[in-house]
Amino acid sequence: MTVIVMYNVMYIIKLAMVSKIRKQIYIEAEQNNLLKEKARQTGLSEAEIIRQAIDQHIISLNSPTPNLSAWEREKAFIAGLENRPSQPGKRDWRREDLYER
Repeated sequence: MTVIVMYNVMYIIKLAMVSKIRKQIYIEAEQNNLLKEKARQTGLSEAEIIRQAIDQHIISLNSPTPNLSAWEREKAFIAGLENRPSQPGKRDWRREDLYER
């Protein structure tokens, strides 16, 4: 029974490793200390923490950076509309004007 269980565990570990590629990297001593501490705190392996960090970094690189200057222009435009005197019974803009900005 022990031999079968041990074989099953080894087989599962081998299957899990097939989808991974071994890499050797160099990190700073302080990064090593932080990595070991994070692994201790979370119960994750150091390798898993590194994989998650790579995923998060790549996702952040692929995320579009918001254009805050465009948002500031929109806020100024809206504030300008809010501060105009009201036009009783009509408006002084056309719907198409909104799409030309």
